Amino acid sequence: MPHLPNLRHLRYLVALADHGHFGRAAAACFVTQSTLSAGIRELESAMAVQVAERTRHSVLMTPVGLRIVARARLLLREAEALMALGAEQARPMSGRLELGVLPTIGPYLLPRLIRALGARFPLLKLGLREDRTGNLLKLLAEGRLDLLLMAFPYDTPGMERMLLFDDAYRYVTAADSPQAAPPQASARSVSEADFEGESLLLLEHEHCLHSHALPTLQRIGELAQASYAATSLPTLVAMVAEGLGSTLLPDLAINGGILHGHEVTVLPLAEGASARSVGLCWRRGAARVEDFRTLGEFIAGWAQAELQPWRPALPGG
Repeated sequence: MPHLPNLRHLRYLVALADHGHFGRAAAACFVTQSTLSAGIRELESAMAVQVAERTRHSVLMTPVGLRIVARARLLLREAEALMALGAEQARPMSGRLELGVLPTIGPYLLPRLIRALGARFPLLKLGLREDRTGNLLKLLAEGRLDLLLMAFPYDTPGMERMLLFDDAYRYVTAADSPQAAPPQASARSVSEADFEGESLLLLEHEHCLHSHALPTLQRIGELAQASYAATSLPTLVAMVAEGLGSTLLPDLAINGGILHGHEVTVLPLAEGASARSVGLCWRRGAARVEDFRTLGEFIAGWAQAELQPWRPALPGG
């Protein structure tokens, strides 16, 4: 049977990669620098490779060292999950979960949801990381996160997913724009023809939000002068309010108050327009799948009861 690496040494290696300094890595592991250095040397000897290049002032991980670090993160995460299995059988939905969430979802959903989760699962502690989808999936694959709260459709190879609820899109334009001018504007819907010559403001390509919104109208990419301009939804809304163009926003953001303080008009899209789906995503074969599914079932039920679709204001309301 081959000699297996020591988990403690793998933890030293991951800390060294994260901190890039033996002293800081040792402090993070609560050991002396000499102990950490000796552990790294033992690991290199056991694996017959050099994982780091050392100088008097810096540490540089070797290419093979970086590959080992990526695998070590997953091993350590699964080892922690293995040790927690017994406790979870006695106390399901307990311990800490590292949750990644999109910036187009988190601010508009989590404040209310976390309070409900705390009341339902008081022994569950969530660590939150907000970032773009591609970055979060990378962290999930590396074992730095346990699961993601994200939007679909999105390609997630090697992952399992659980769809929770749909989040419809609405057309948002400046209050004094031609689209908002008719007295009964709030009673009508925006169709494909309305995008002729329209200046449509969208988030940068790295954000997945508008990759879900664009297919809602058959030829929107051809009809609209799409401008990938903003890096965040608040910036996007401010640009729309200034009359620089119109945009598409999901119900979560609208009902979450993103339009407060801005002179804009919200109109529904024509019948048949699609919505993004919000769901959970985790590594296939993860140790805490049952907890993830329990969490997903709770969020889906909570969303059905608590999240209402945006509706136009009634005349005179």
